[in-house]
Amino acid sequence: MTVTVEYEAEEKLDLPYEEIIKNVIEESLDYVECPYDAEVNVLLTDNAGIHQINLDMRGIDNPTDVLSFPMCDFETPGDFSHLEETPEEYFDPDTGELLMGDIVISVDKVKEQAEKYGHSQTRELAFLVAHSMLHLSGYDHMEDDERIQMEDMQREILERRGYRR
Repeated sequence: MTVTVEYEAEEKLDLPYEEIIKNVIEESLDYVECPYDAEVNVLLTDNAGIHQINLDMRGIDNPTDVLSFPMCDFETPGDFSHLEETPEEYFDPDTGELLMGDIVISVDKVKEQAEKYGHSQTRELAFLVAHSMLHLSGYDHMEDDERIQMEDMQREILERRGYRR
């Protein structure tokens, strides 16, 4: 598994963010039973940075907490079985790793939401990574049943690694 973490926010998180990110990515991949070694890129930015990315990529003119940019197309969420049919689209030719995609997280939102929801910044960061990893695995929350499923999955991923409210 290759996890690349880039930190471009001026505001620093006073916690072992790389360890938390890698821990949750690993658990998320195990949880969805990803059969491959995978590559995930994570950018930690501020509200201004994520606002610009949100505007450029989605046409939404405000900051958000996390953005997910999946590299894989899933017909069914969490079903990795078809990816080997076109390996040149989904796998790094040098490492053989599955290219899962990119995660962008606002450090400002990690701090704001941890305070708002009454839990630690560690738990908030872990939650945002788990949420995004489910998106990278094809899950969504546009319908109520999808939202409920994702909430249950996120909670289980976090609990399996000891990230509790």
